[in-house]
Amino acid sequence: MNTQSGKISSGYGIRTKVWPDRVTARFGDQVVASSTRAQVMYETRLSPVLYFPPEDILLPLSHPTPLQTFCPFKGTASYRDIALPDRTLANAAWTYGEALPESRAIEGYYGFMPSSGIEIDTGNTPLVAPDDGHVSGPLVDWLLRQAWACKTPEALTEALAQKLVENGVAVSRLNILIWSLHPLIAGKNYIWTKAGDEVETFAPSYEIYDHPSFVNSPLLHVSRGLGGVRQKLGESYPETAFPVIEDLRAAGATDYVAMPLPFSDGQTNVMTITSDHPDGFTTANLGLIFECSAIISRYYEVFNQRSNAQALLETYVGTRAGARVLGGDIRRGDGDEIDAAIMFCDMRDSTRLEAELGREAFLELLNRFFETVATQVEAQGGEILKFIGDAVLAIFPAQGDPLTARRQAMQAGCEIVQGLNAIQGQQGGLTCRSVMGIAYGNVMYGNIGSKARLDFTVIGSAANIAARLGDYGKTYDHQIVVTRDFADERAGIVPLGPLELHNVAEPVEGFAIPC
Repeated sequence: MNTQSGKISSGYGIRTKVWPDRVTARFGDQVVASSTRAQVMYETRLSPVLYFPPEDILLPLSHPTPLQTFCPFKGTASYRDIALPDRTLANAAWTYGEALPESRAIEGYYGFMPSSGIEIDTGNTPLVAPDDGHVSGPLVDWLLRQAWACKTPEALTEALAQKLVENGVAVSRLNILIWSLHPLIAGKNYIWTKAGDEVETFAPSYEIYDHPSFVNSPLLHVSRGLGGVRQKLGESYPETAFPVIEDLRAAGATDYVAMPLPFSDGQTNVMTITSDHPDGFTTANLGLIFECSAIISRYYEVFNQRSNAQALLETYVGTRAGARVLGGDIRRGDGDEIDAAIMFCDMRDSTRLEAELGREAFLELLNRFFETVATQVEAQGGEILKFIGDAVLAIFPAQGDPLTARRQAMQAGCEIVQGLNAIQGQQGGLTCRSVMGIAYGNVMYGNIGSKARLDFTVIGSAANIAARLGDYGKTYDHQIVVTRDFADERAGIVPLGPLELHNVAEPVEGFAIPC
């Protein structure tokens, strides 16, 4: 039997020719298209594709759908739905209405998506893929064309390890260490093992820099820019005897390599590979991995940049606000009107405390104050929007349940008071007190500022009233002052009557909450 081989050059190539037999496209028993003038296209690294002239399409096609894709050799493809008697196959056919010169032969012709369930009968001639479908080998081909689809660094690590094994590299363990920009986490460590065939993720704190297992490890050696590490079973390395390698050897490892994964900003991360093959890694194996390391590094850099951006946004503007900004709400005026309980919590007597304690001790106390407030706010479902000097602005979004939001805010307030009392006991009687104003209402939650310098915050009368209630509490020694909305939510609440608040047009009925 004859075969159609689409042999093309060893570089990237594209070629079309008329298929010699009748070609039929079917969905089940339904004939979608049938032609004796179909064109076959051979393209490097891709499966051959058969294209049908439009007059040989036997079922109705829709108008172009919104979907479009671009190929630098074929042009922009538009897609059509195919109408069957009992269903519609969405985006099942594509065509290049204005094909580029290399692909002019298929201009206006239609191909069918394999995922649509349409099967192609090529007649007496089987469709055979080119025998030189890789420019630089399967691993490079995968990195260039498919690795980008991995959605997480864990998925990339697992796919990379499996692809190495598929390509004859005897990897039993793959370890990727990526340093991060995070207030608590030094980096992420992704470890794949052949035995488990899954990826474990570790997020070591900054204490890793002092931990003996890291101080005397290839990871630190490579991270410092001292080059890679290669150690094979049966050979002696007295100047670089790393305990972790001995542990791996005891578990059956025969070869170990650690190499740098440099980022574009100069940061040096680490990739280690371990083999359990009796002969370890071949020179060809390691040469392939080394040649690919720069591309591999770029994929992890993309993941790391997004992770760093998320960590920085959550650190400086909070989890909810950070997600909004990362999601694209970055223009002045972007935001929503929401109902929420707003808390303004201020440290009492901060000027006196700084004078008595000195700057360093006062900053330590201030950080403990902030930590206490933030812990209780977040424990009750709220979020810190910002630290303002020695004060905290927090928000408890109602999300359709105003009663819960108000209760959460008041509970957080009382927990803050109790937590600060505990600090007082730990500091030898040193007073650390707060005053809080809490109000409920509709606010704008989003961006304000100049064109180039924005702040994600809340704007509205509830935020202003919360701050003014805090000022009132300072004057009359009430630790928590709330508006009328909260009066029925807690037993023992003390009415304060109508309060005249600075920059608030109408008196506000206030209440003090004993904790």
